[in-house]
Amino acid sequence: MGDPLPLLAADEPGPFLEFQTDGRSDFIIVVDHAGTLIPRRLAKLGLPDSELTRHIAWDIGALGVARGVARALDAPLLSQTYSRLVIDCNRDPKVASSIPHISEHREIPGNRNLSAAEKAARRIEVFEPYHRRIGECIEARLAADRRVILVAQHTMTDVYKGTRREMHAAVLYGRDRRFAGLVLDELRREPGLIVADNEPYFVSDETDYTVPHHAEARSLPYVEIEIRQDLVRDDEGQAQWAARISRALQNAHHSFMGGPSKV
Repeated sequence: MGDPLPLLAADEPGPFLEFQTDGRSDFIIVVDHAGTLIPRRLAKLGLPDSELTRHIAWDIGALGVARGVARALDAPLLSQTYSRLVIDCNRDPKVASSIPHISEHREIPGNRNLSAAEKAARRIEVFEPYHRRIGECIEARLAADRRVILVAQHTMTDVYKGTRREMHAAVLYGRDRRFAGLVLDELRREPGLIVADNEPYFVSDETDYTVPHHAEARSLPYVEIEIRQDLVRDDEGQAQWAARISRALQNAHHSFMGGPSKV
């Protein structure tokens, strides 16, 4: 088949976006599934346009919420540009679901029968630059003797495989519940909200990469947040949830650190 590199053409966007990376907050916010783009070379992965706007392709509303939180807290924000169907930037590339053959009920034709070189191209050009930049941002702050709390913002579909999700949001964690538990307590104080504890997902090495690799490996406090997508499809919903998440993070920070965040 020949060498598949380069995957991205010279005129295509880079694999991540940065927003106010000089922000003074202790928080660093990341959005692993922010983008919907498919490199032209992959011919939409054999999917119709209608599939590329569904939840299988990206975390609907997550970037809008994260931008609002970043502005409110003066926090750096790093987000992925390309669709999770190209390569999932919250999966270890060694895991089979890193490049999914099927998502929910939908087969992904362009992900079938890939050569090792084709898989490597996606990892090298999309996955690795994004995570390298997150690592650089964290290490620069630690080198300057600054505190770091990682916030991974996600959204989840309201109906998955025919089952309606009743929770409005969820707080996820793996080996370390210290900060996440405080955020959970804060969100559960919001009237009328159902906020799940490590449901319908939880953080693990098989299902996640960002938190284990960047936070747990460095013993950094963190939280992974899921919001139901029907609540953040428009600007109004994203603004409401950005305000809610910002309050929860600020209050959790105060409890965790014994003082207000550095803003």
